[in-house]
Amino acid sequence: MPTAAAALDGSPDPAPTPLVLPATSLERAAMDAAPDGMLAVDRQGRIVLANAQMESISGYCGAELLGQPVELLLPQALRQAHAAHVQRYHARPARRAMGQGRDLWLVRRDGNHVPVDVALGHSPAHGGTVVAFVRDISELRLLQARMHYQATHDTLTGLANRWQFGQQLAQAIGAPGRRPFALLLLDLDDFKAINDGYGHAAGDRVLREVAQRLQGELRPGDVMARLGGDEFTVLLPDVRHRHEAECVAARLLQRLCLPCRVQGFELNFGASMGIALCPGDATDAETLLRYADMAMYQAKQLGRARHAFYTPELGEKVAEKIQVHERLRQALAGGTGLRLLYQPQVDVASGRMVAVEALLRWSDAQLGEVPPARFVPVAEATGLILQLGAWAMAEACRQIGRWQRAGVELRVAVNLSAQQLRQSDLVEQVARNLREHGVPPGRLELEVTESQAMADPQQARQVLAELHALGVVLALDDFGTGQSSLAWLRELPVTHIKLDREFLRRVPHDAADATLVRAVLALAHTLGLRAVAEGVERDEQLQWLRALGCELYQGWLFAKALPPQEVQALHARQQGEHGAVPA
Repeated sequence: MPTAAAALDGSPDPAPTPLVLPATSLERAAMDAAPDGMLAVDRQGRIVLANAQMESISGYCGAELLGQPVELLLPQALRQAHAAHVQRYHARPARRAMGQGRDLWLVRRDGNHVPVDVALGHSPAHGGTVVAFVRDISELRLLQARMHYQATHDTLTGLANRWQFGQQLAQAIGAPGRRPFALLLLDLDDFKAINDGYGHAAGDRVLREVAQRLQGELRPGDVMARLGGDEFTVLLPDVRHRHEAECVAARLLQRLCLPCRVQGFELNFGASMGIALCPGDATDAETLLRYADMAMYQAKQLGRARHAFYTPELGEKVAEKIQVHERLRQALAGGTGLRLLYQPQVDVASGRMVAVEALLRWSDAQLGEVPPARFVPVAEATGLILQLGAWAMAEACRQIGRWQRAGVELRVAVNLSAQQLRQSDLVEQVARNLREHGVPPGRLELEVTESQAMADPQQARQVLAELHALGVVLALDDFGTGQSSLAWLRELPVTHIKLDREFLRRVPHDAADATLVRAVLALAHTLGLRAVAEGVERDEQLQWLRALGCELYQGWLFAKALPPQEVQALHARQQGEHGAVPA
């Protein structure tokens, strides 16, 4: 038997003359050509045969192996037990294929450990011989390690990915004697603008920079991951008080708000962060992540580059949004509960109703009468606004057709949402509705807000130009509340602008608002546009607008939003009194 020192330095002790298994030159050549190492071990546990591949795997030459105990190739801690195992195997031999053993390591002559897989067989020759086929699985282990890394880490930043973080979060929650911790969820502010403006390569550079900055600010033991896109999460263990989590959050946000130089440009980006606490807020992973997500969106609403903690009130708000979304989805699917009311637009000079604005209303069996301020934001956030807008446009065109057949010639204004304005098939939708309901294009007016038009002026100009080519009337809503460029405004094919009701509320008594309305009206007239004043509720407002030459108004002074039959009755009364007046 070799001594421990001999085994470690690779110099085996002298051994008795080994019983070498005879082999013809052809047999030897075949064994040496085998892709796996081959060892034959006698009943005394001595190596009696080793092929060329075994020499390569072990680093020993054949002469150094023959006659030595097979334990020479095993880690020191396993040698004694293995010798007994060899004897038991000789007593009850059995075949074992590759891949059925536990993790095995072979000790090379230089002392390095090599992972191997071993298949066993037994021969009765020479009193019984164990035949071992030894395969070096170093490359397989490296491949497995790479695959495991790729399965558990984000390839761009090297951080743990969503799956791996889920495992770590579950471990933190289920750990014996669980300690309190904080979960931080952060999302970059306006990251899409970086991708769109500078390209995805710049966006990837920013994401890597974010990962490095966050890692540089975290404490030992903190766990961080990239969940996907521009969303990152951090687990802060042993956080017993909100103040501790708040300090870390503030430090991380401060670090992220520093400029980053990419492709020769200095980019500024921040993040919004939501914080949920375990066990104070929740004790399961799914709920904690959902609560942190709620808090993160609350932080965005507070102005971005902010952090916010989850509160039960946030949960109630989300539950309300989920309920509204589900009921609204059912209303759209079933075509029930939704309706349009129509608020008259009145010619200032004659006092005649010449147009109406379609206003969406929703009455639900469970929720009752739901105001637009409650359901429209939910529709915008969930994508239902496209279906809602399509329904409103189709219903408005259907009503125009009904009125036209009844001799009621009114222009109907329909609001377009920002998402509708970005739809690639918007013009086709409008044209189809006009055809299906037999509507003259000039009887349909489409309103877009100034902010929508200025968000992407080139795209807005192209879409509005195509709509204008159909013959529909175009109006710029909420004028004065956005940041219009006069150059772009002149390029948009609109014929009407609508003054936001906020500007009319205090006129003519508020000097600042009165000056602003005069300027807007003067600008509209200079550009050859007609002006519609919204929210006119007092006669003195109307008289003041008449003196300034405002063409149209709408508001409670004349009428609230009316159902279709009342609009038709009002139109009939005015026709009988004054005759037709062009819009």
